[in-house]
Amino acid sequence: MSRLLWPLLLVLLLSGCSFLEEKDETKNWGQQKLYNEASSELAAGSYEKAIEYYEKLESRYPFGKYAHQAQLDVAYAYYKAEEPESALAAADRFIKFHPGHPAVAYAYYLKGLVNFNRSLGFLVRFTPTDNSQRDPGAALDSYKDFEHVVKEFPNSDYAEDARQRMLYLRNNLARYEVHVARYYIKRGAFVAAAERANYVVENYQRTPAMKDALKVLIEAYSRLGMDDLAKDAQRVLAANEKSGALIPDPLKMREKSWGRKLWDYFELDKN
Repeated sequence: MSRLLWPLLLVLLLSGCSFLEEKDETKNWGQQKLYNEASSELAAGSYEKAIEYYEKLESRYPFGKYAHQAQLDVAYAYYKAEEPESALAAADRFIKFHPGHPAVAYAYYLKGLVNFNRSLGFLVRFTPTDNSQRDPGAALDSYKDFEHVVKEFPNSDYAEDARQRMLYLRNNLARYEVHVARYYIKRGAFVAAAERANYVVENYQRTPAMKDALKVLIEAYSRLGMDDLAKDAQRVLAANEKSGALIPDPLKMREKSWGRKLWDYFELDKN
């Protein structure tokens, strides 16, 4: 009986494979058709489908007119699909293969956005939360990405937005250091608390977190019996009470989009 079933099973498997091959609607699409469909899916918010089309475009036409554009667009599609690791990998790949190209400014900016949103976390988009208590790793990466945009591409369309996001990240990183300093205060590690608070005072001036750092510094020095240093910190705090810093709201920031098609650049490069 089993001998009779095996041929039937084999036929079913082969027919299934044939069916799957026929299901690939893009099989006979040219590169322009693939790119147009991918762009339409991206604009419609169908990010998984857009990624599928962009990757097929790049694999089938690695030296085609739209290949470079697909590399950058798929990075953005991964970002919108909330697949940060894939988005970063795609952006890094573009930077690696096209160093010095004008579009590299956007690739770094996109990396900054990916890490910026990772630093915000899921909950901050929907509920009030103190995001400065999260692991600062992604925030540091984002700050470096945006800093690269500001320093290397100061006249680009992305520099000003990158600068605003750096202000927010800088304050958030300062607040994280204050949280750590307060933790040391609670544990009775007053020397460590003073060192952490001093780090904020020295490296994150003109941020709202500096006032909190000074308060921690006053308490730490007082607990250590260093009254003169505590009084110095108190004088600095009094001088800073009147000053303030406007920190951008991350939820109100508008991301800059990539507006120019890469093939325009590549065509210009040939002339």
